[in-house]
Amino acid sequence: MVHTVLRRRANGETVETIQPDLLIPTGCRKGQNPSLSSIYRALAEHEKGQAYPEAVATAHADFTALQTAAPSSHSVLHATWR
Repeated sequence: MVHTVLRRRANGETVETIQPDLLIPTGCRKGQNPSLSSIYRALAEHEKGQAYPEAVATAHADFTALQTAAPSSHSVLHATWR
């Protein structure tokens, strides 16, 4: 979604004109249009990631380390209820 908005904004379109063409792909609002605030929030998050790429890389590495080090809570629940 963010890349579509960035590409179309580069062509001179406003977020308000792009918003009706966007669809939410998953979740309880699947198939609906995202709100303008959601689009602006996603753009701000994207800009933050572009401004601090080393922080994003560190966060991804930390998350991967946590996922591989600890068993998932889902498997713990299944082991408890079996």
